[in-house]
Amino acid sequence: MANIILFDSEVRSHLLPLTYLRPVGELRVGILSIREKWEHWMGAKASYITEDYLSDRYPLDIREENLVINASVLPNGSLCRLLRNMEPNEAYLYQDELIAARLDRKQLYKLIRDEELDALHALPLQDIELQKISQLSDLVALNGPALESDFHLLTAGKKSQPLSPSNRVLGPERIFVEEGAIVEGATLNARTGPIYIGAHAEIMEGASLRGPVALSAHAVVRMGAQLYGPVSLGPWSKVGGELDHCTFQGYSNKAHHGFLGNSYIGEWCNIGAGTTVSNLRNDYEEVRLWNYATQRFEPSKQQFLGLILGDHARLGINMMINTGTSVGVASNLYGAQFPRNYIPPFTEAGPSVLKTYPLEHAVRSMEQMLSRRQTPLSVADRITIIRLFEETTELRPWDKRPPHA
Repeated sequence: MANIILFDSEVRSHLLPLTYLRPVGELRVGILSIREKWEHWMGAKASYITEDYLSDRYPLDIREENLVINASVLPNGSLCRLLRNMEPNEAYLYQDELIAARLDRKQLYKLIRDEELDALHALPLQDIELQKISQLSDLVALNGPALESDFHLLTAGKKSQPLSPSNRVLGPERIFVEEGAIVEGATLNARTGPIYIGAHAEIMEGASLRGPVALSAHAVVRMGAQLYGPVSLGPWSKVGGELDHCTFQGYSNKAHHGFLGNSYIGEWCNIGAGTTVSNLRNDYEEVRLWNYATQRFEPSKQQFLGLILGDHARLGINMMINTGTSVGVASNLYGAQFPRNYIPPFTEAGPSVLKTYPLEHAVRSMEQMLSRRQTPLSVADRITIIRLFEETTELRPWDKRPPHA
C-alpha cells in the first residue's frame, strides 16, 4: 500500500476559523476525523501537506510511493477501491480539482514546489459517489450520514458491552458501548439512528439521547441533557442542556442548560450556563455565514445553522447568539446581549467593549484550560499561536465596526 498523504486545497480558507490550528483532515465529521476515516478505510497511517506554520505540529512523511488525497473528500468503499488500484503517475480530477494522485518521491516534491500536474496522467472521476467538504455548513449537514457510516466502520465484527437495566432503551441492536463506558438511568432511542458510546465515556442519569449520536472516549453527557441527533462529541467533551445537530471537535464544554443547534464547536472551547444559540432566522430565510476567504457573508445553502466556534473561544453565561454566528480563535465574549455575528480571532467582545484580546491573556487562558486535562501547551503550539495572532491582528481597523449579515 502506498504511503497516504492528505493535502489541503483552496477549500481550507473557506473552512476558517476551524482550520486555523489544524489541517482540513483533522476536522471531525461523524465519529471520526477525516484523517481517521482514510486510515481506517485504507489500512495505513496518513500525514499532511498543509500550511507552513502548521508543519511542525503536523509533519509530512514522504516515501518512495505516495498516494496523495484531497483532505476535503470523505472516503467510501467504491472510492477507496478505485484509489487502491491507481497506477503510478496517475491522477483523478473532479470538476478540474485534484482528488488523488499516485506519485513517487521526486514527483511529489515537484508537485509541492511547482503545483504542476502537467506530467501526470489525469483522469476524470466518474460514476463514483463523492462527498466533499466545500464550506463550513457542509460540516454540519454531512455529519449525520458520516456518523452512521463511521458507526458501521468502527463496530463491524465487534461485540458491545452490555447496558445497565437502569436505562430505558429503544433499538438496542443499534447501540454500541465500548469498554469502560458508564451509562445509568438514561433514555437511549436508537430507532432514529445509531448510538455509539466510546471508551470511558459517561451518560448521566436523566439524560435523553435520540440517535444518531456518538460520544468519543471520555466524553460526558450530564444529568437531564437532551441530545437530538445527529450529535457528535469529540474526546473529553462535556455537554448539558439541549443539543440538536451539533459537532464538538473535542475537549470543549457546554456543561449547563441552554440550547445549541446546528453548530460546530472547535477544541478547548467553553460555553457558559444559560447561553442559547439561534439556529433559525425569524423570516425562515437561508442563513448567511462569514467567509474568511472572500471577506464577506456568503449563502450557506442551509435554513438551519447556528454557531461556528473557533478553538479556545469562550462564551460567558446567559448570552444570546444569533443565527449564523462565526467566532474566531481565542476570542472571549460576555454579556447578556447579541454579539455581532462575525467575531474575528483574538477578540474581546462585551457590552460597549470590542478590542483585541491580548496575546498574553489568550495564552494564559489556554494554559489554564489545558492544565485541567493535564495537557501542557507545547512549544510548537505556542509558536503557532503567536504566528496566528500576528497574522490575524496586524491590520485590524477597530475604528470600523465588523460587518453584520
